[in-house]
Amino acid sequence: QVQLRESGGGLVQAGGSLRLSCASSTRTFSNYVMGWFRQAPGKEREFVGGITRSGTRTIYTESVKGRFTISRDNAKNTAYLQMNSLKPEDTAVYFCAADRTPSPIAVSSTAREYDYWGQGTQVTVSS
Repeated sequence: QVQLRESGGGLVQAGGSLRLSCASSTRTFSNYVMGWFRQAPGKEREFVGGITRSGTRTIYTESVKGRFTISRDNAKNTAYLQMNSLKPEDTAVYFCAADRTPSPIAVSSTAREYDYWGQGTQVTVSS
């Protein structure tokens, strides 16, 4: 069982930045693709972006391209989501998730492909 814990959420003004962290309990963290999702009140969970096991490839949903950056440190068993130029519409609970795909290049944008989830961290962007 892999445990994931997000941190770094909070309240920020529009245009500001936040950096979310996702710490994992597993020593085999590098075997997992890491994804970030978000869910706003009354909306379905949305894929934000993901990173391959080695960290060499990332993908993002269109609305965050150029503003958000995903990275990982496999030595620290931690993934990150750097969010810049935040907008009120980025307000949501943000979740990290781990996918134990064997592929070295694939990153899924589908929530059901992910095997483990964190509890989420609230990000609120005020206008």
